[in-house]
Amino acid sequence: MHATELTARLGLEGPLIQAPMAGGAATPELAAAASNAGALGSLGGAYLNPAELEKVIRKTAQLTSRPFAVNLFAPASEPALSEPQIQVAVAATRPYRRELDLPDPALRPPFCPKFEEQFAVVLNERPAVFSFTFGLINRQLLGECRKRGIATIGSATTLEEALALEESGVDAVVAQGAEAGAHRATFSPVPDDPMIGLAALVPMLAAKLRVPVIAAGGIMNGNGIVAALAFGAEAAQLGTAFLSCDESGISAPYRAALLDPKCGATRLTRAFSGRWARGLPNRFMLEMAGKEETILPFPAQNAFTQDIRKKAAEAGSPDYLSLWAGQGVGLLRPMRARALVETLFRETSESIDAAARHRDWVRLPSA
Repeated sequence: MHATELTARLGLEGPLIQAPMAGGAATPELAAAASNAGALGSLGGAYLNPAELEKVIRKTAQLTSRPFAVNLFAPASEPALSEPQIQVAVAATRPYRRELDLPDPALRPPFCPKFEEQFAVVLNERPAVFSFTFGLINRQLLGECRKRGIATIGSATTLEEALALEESGVDAVVAQGAEAGAHRATFSPVPDDPMIGLAALVPMLAAKLRVPVIAAGGIMNGNGIVAALAFGAEAAQLGTAFLSCDESGISAPYRAALLDPKCGATRLTRAFSGRWARGLPNRFMLEMAGKEETILPFPAQNAFTQDIRKKAAEAGSPDYLSLWAGQGVGLLRPMRARALVETLFRETSESIDAAARHRDWVRLPSA
């Protein structure tokens, strides 16, 4: 298996990271299974309060003695909402709540757990890796991780973001291509995203950064991992590929939608959380398109639609779920997480071997 500086540092058996996927998909069982198979398993802890976060970290540690990562959202100020703004959002979503027998919500801050309290749990529990997205973390906090032997990884969608992360002191940077499922990792939630694809972003970052680059976005098999390595990445981070694993925490209607052979191309939306995110189109996404004035800023919109998503999952309806998925969703392979990691490692080795055997396939014409 191909070894890199990053895989050696993290003690991985191959250049593979299971993406954190906040919101319940990345269970302790999934992260531990990925780590036990030689990849880096990850927990998405951004929506968990400190007690919940501590619980899932400790459960994962009970299930694996190998390295795993814990991911949080970079701290951001609470959005200030006006009463008219809230009422517009309530009116726009009232028909859906009526269909689901839900009352109008009472929306009050805080809209997500406090980062400082979550981060204190991370420092105390000392996972092998702390990763984060949506911006920068204070250099002093990264220093606290370093004192405890915790490696740090930030996410970037542009060269400018990646350079800022390197300057802040991270140990590695995830290059998130436009193909990636779920939330765009942009530092700013405003719609000013150049949507750079993986094939352009990874070589750009690898050429400019001194720290290792991790490729994320649309990678579903060993050929994709090898392509990421050829672009200059030291590892590939896969999220969508793990959603259909047995250990994934997604709901039954979400799983069925992902595996539906008729599922179409993914789309970007702000309707569920207030931040741009990629997923399968459904009724809520399509009908909220073009109604930007009714969507609250992140993370208020995420808190605002939580009751709709929860009731829809209970009712078995995918119409109102955030069906996050990357552009490679059509390549999903349902299996246990260990089997998927082993399959990806085998495919990666086979692809590397094939490339070595046939490196003279393409010959430049003589001058």
